[in-house]
Amino acid sequence: MEHIMIAFISFGIIVLSFVLATIFKHKFIAKKKCLLGRHVIVTQNCYNVFSSGALYFLFFQVTGGSSGIGKCIALEAAKIGANVTIVARNKNRLCSALDEIKEQCSGNNQRFNYLSVDLAGDYSIVEKTFNNAIEDMGPLYMFINCAGMAICGTLEESSTNDIMQMINTNLISTIQATKAIVNKMKQNGYGSIVITSSLASFCGIYGLSVYCATKFALRGFAEALSMETKNFGVKVTLALPPDTDTPGYTNESKNKPLETLLISETAKLFTPEEVGNKILQDALDGHFFSTVGLEGHMMTFACAGMAPNTSYLELICQVFGAGILRLITVYYQSIFDKIIKKCKSDRENIKNNKTL
Repeated sequence: MEHIMIAFISFGIIVLSFVLATIFKHKFIAKKKCLLGRHVIVTQNCYNVFSSGALYFLFFQVTGGSSGIGKCIALEAAKIGANVTIVARNKNRLCSALDEIKEQCSGNNQRFNYLSVDLAGDYSIVEKTFNNAIEDMGPLYMFINCAGMAICGTLEESSTNDIMQMINTNLISTIQATKAIVNKMKQNGYGSIVITSSLASFCGIYGLSVYCATKFALRGFAEALSMETKNFGVKVTLALPPDTDTPGYTNESKNKPLETLLISETAKLFTPEEVGNKILQDALDGHFFSTVGLEGHMMTFACAGMAPNTSYLELICQVFGAGILRLITVYYQSIFDKIIKKCKSDRENIKNNKTL
């Protein structure tokens, strides 16, 4: 009963935003048409997307897997009619992904290609790769960073290699890739940069201490970057995906501590198509925050802080909903604490029974 009441209160606060989103759905459909014939670069664990003959070029950075969030964005771009270039380290994965993307081709004039680069590696190589791509395919219009990974476990269980791998994949690759293109976008005077973080950039989660640290860092990076670019006509969107049913999520779940798994199960699992389409929609609409689901909207309203204001509707929800939403987040935090305490108690009981 308590869960139902809490969900009802939260829904009452944000229902207006969902209604408005439905009313203005046609606006997004119209905006998607602006990608027709434009160059899109998509990265799959380092992905890129371009558009031939156009003055614009859209770049996506994607986590690997056959149905990841970035992959779904790339497929949607191909459906709309963009020319797609994908970038990653694994050439076999690139070729497989490219074949799927070609199947979504909406016209005979679309072009597709792939490049290989490690975004967390030598910066001079990253910069050269993007400079060459922009020279060949045209100016950058939208740049979406989606690469990310999680290695679950408490801090003492995390090896130095695990820590550095998450920092490099989640943080360094995004910073280096964005640094390589941001000046050109500012010179162009238009465009959009998407930094894909996580709802874990709003709250620490048991068993994800290092992962959360990298995602908190990406939020700060996105807010500061927005200050640096907005006067040049370049907008920044911070994507905050909830748990999403991707191969990466499935792999992570195999090694999650029980506490982490039970906490994750308190929220809905979304499809990569739902999340990818929402990221694209919010980026085209110029929103700073992009998320899906009740919990995601609740967190953006409760934890807005010094984030840029890009929607008067969201601002109203943040101002009038912050108080009650703070109480709701404390309620959920108490649920998480109970889960953690129970798991600890169960382990101690099992240990004591074994010693008897």
